[in-house]
Amino acid sequence: MVMKIFQKGFNYSQDGQGNRLVYHLQGCNMHCPWCANPEGMNPGGVLVTEKEWLVEELCPRGAVKEGQLDREICRRCATRDCLTPKYRGKGIRLSCEDRTIEELFEEIVRSSPMFYDGGGVTFTGGEAVLQFEPLKELLMRLQKAGIHTAVETNGSSPRLLELFPFIDQLIMDCKHWDASRHLAYTKVPMDVVVGNLKAAVHKRGQVDIRIPLIGGVNDSEEDMQGFVALFRELIGVSHGREKELSRVTFEILRYHEYGRHKWKDCGWEYQMTDKAHVTTEQICRFREMLMAGGLNYKHS
Repeated sequence: MVMKIFQKGFNYSQDGQGNRLVYHLQGCNMHCPWCANPEGMNPGGVLVTEKEWLVEELCPRGAVKEGQLDREICRRCATRDCLTPKYRGKGIRLSCEDRTIEELFEEIVRSSPMFYDGGGVTFTGGEAVLQFEPLKELLMRLQKAGIHTAVETNGSSPRLLELFPFIDQLIMDCKHWDASRHLAYTKVPMDVVVGNLKAAVHKRGQVDIRIPLIGGVNDSEEDMQGFVALFRELIGVSHGREKELSRVTFEILRYHEYGRHKWKDCGWEYQMTDKAHVTTEQICRFREMLMAGGLNYKHS
C-alpha cells in the first residue's frame, strides 16, 4: 500500500506532545477558504509553480508563457511531460509523492532517537483519515513497535472510530458550532464531526480539540457562546463529569495568512481579507469563556 505525502518534517510540541516527525497526507474533503495548506486539498495532488523558475522550456505543450502557467492546457494534458525527467524543473512540481508504508515505517523507526519528551510521529493533512487503509496499517505497525502516534483530523470521517485503538494522541478540529455555517464554509456537514467529537470524548477520555478562530467566520460573541455550549453538551460538564474528562483539552488557533502565497502557486485565488484577522483581546476573551464554562484550556 502507498500513501500520498505532500510534506514532512520535525517540530516540537505543535502537532502533538514532544518532538515529532510530522507527515502531511494528500487530500482533504473540506475546502476551508483560510486553509494554510491548499496544496494538500486535491486527493490526486496539484501542480505547484514557483514563479522565479517558471520558464517556457518546462512544458512542450506551451502551457508556460511569460512566467504564467495556463492551467486549462494542463487540465487537458494526459501525459504531464513537465514532471518527467526530460522537462522536470523547479518551476513546476506535483504537490505530493507516493511512499509505501514499508518505506515510511522504516523511516519512522530510524528517526525514533529524535522522539524525545514523549514525542513520536504525527499524521495530519490535508485530512489524514481519507487515506484510511494505509493509515490504519501503518498505525498498527507503529503501535507494535512502541512508537507514540498522533493523528490530526477534521473529524468528518465515519470510520474515524476504527482508528481509536491505534492512536495515542487524537487532535480534532472544530471549525464551527453552527451546522449551517459549518456546511457553508467547509462544504461538509457537521453531524459526523459532532458524533466523532462525542465518541472521542467518551470512548477515549483523551482528545485535544482545536478551534481555528477566523474573523467574520466564527469570532463573534455569539459564536464564542455557541462553541462553549456545544462543548459543554458534548462533554457533559453539567452532569458532573469534569474530573473524569479532565484530559479533554481545548486550544484556540489564531488565523494567519501564511498560506496566501500557496493558493496563488496552486493557481487559485485566496479569498480571505484583512477582516479575517482576530485580536489578542478576542483570543483572551474566548479563552476566558472556555475556562469559565468548566472546560480545560491548553496553555502553550
